[in-house]
Amino acid sequence: MALAVAALSHAPSFGNVDPGGTIKAEIDAAIAEVCTFVEEFDPEVVVVFGPDHFNGHLYSLITPWTVGAQAEGVGDYGTTSGSVPVDAEVARELHALVLEQGVELGRSERMKVDHGIMQPVEFLFGAPLSRPIVPVFVNSLGFPLTPMQRVRAMGEAFGKAAAQLDKRVLMLASGGISHSPPVPRWDGAPGTLQERLISYAPTREERAARERAIVTGIQAIADGKASSEPLNEEWDTLVLDVFRSGDLSTVDAWANDWFLAEGGSAAHEMRSWIAAYAALSTAGAYRMAVDRYWAVPTWGAGFGIQAAISEDRA
Repeated sequence: MALAVAALSHAPSFGNVDPGGTIKAEIDAAIAEVCTFVEEFDPEVVVVFGPDHFNGHLYSLITPWTVGAQAEGVGDYGTTSGSVPVDAEVARELHALVLEQGVELGRSERMKVDHGIMQPVEFLFGAPLSRPIVPVFVNSLGFPLTPMQRVRAMGEAFGKAAAQLDKRVLMLASGGISHSPPVPRWDGAPGTLQERLISYAPTREERAARERAIVTGIQAIADGKASSEPLNEEWDTLVLDVFRSGDLSTVDAWANDWFLAEGGSAAHEMRSWIAAYAALSTAGAYRMAVDRYWAVPTWGAGFGIQAAISEDRA
């Protein structure tokens, strides 16, 4: 058994809005480093922790976290539309093993995933995917949210479950650091928005139009014609330093409101990273193999790329 982590930010702006300078080339180079890391690790199982942006997981039934034994992509921002290759047998086994540890994990036999899961996966494994995955939805936008210590407990449960597989398991995490896009909230929303949060099922044309509007808004920020919430590089560093330290117990004291105040409306996407690193920590000490970060004001986001492996495999 061996564990490793690959953690990457995702962004609608990626490939659609030039961040300026050499940032895009540097990000591409870091992704290439992670690809090499993953190729050398040669995982037999790829577990992907990631959020959803009210495309596949809605208030008709929203859970803290769910594993997908079968999945389909919604196809947003150029990611896979339709069937996604999933290691269904392993997904169901992990589901049972996590439940045995007292962590209430849902299971879906028809999970819908958006770019929150698919973009980093396709960075590493192409499109169509060169290997199956086990997608794990980690709720980051549908409030209220669990306390942070439960996220860590969930990640540790996956790590312990992975140990029982006796395979090389890659924990892939997807999520942005400080960024504050417009995020719909149920509380106080008008009835029309609440209905969208319950039953969003756009046509291909409607989805494309919405994506164009979002990319146009980001381009306006890049062009200096619109403003966005400022990034918080100090907070980004604080969060990334915890992953670097290997001591995930620190996250237990992180209050949900503090995350929003310091990191922005979508900062809770880092829950996916917390879960992945908590899983890795169950194998003991680990070392960072890739560790890059960019503050990208033209995207209105902090963008991070990391990879780590347990010391016994280093």
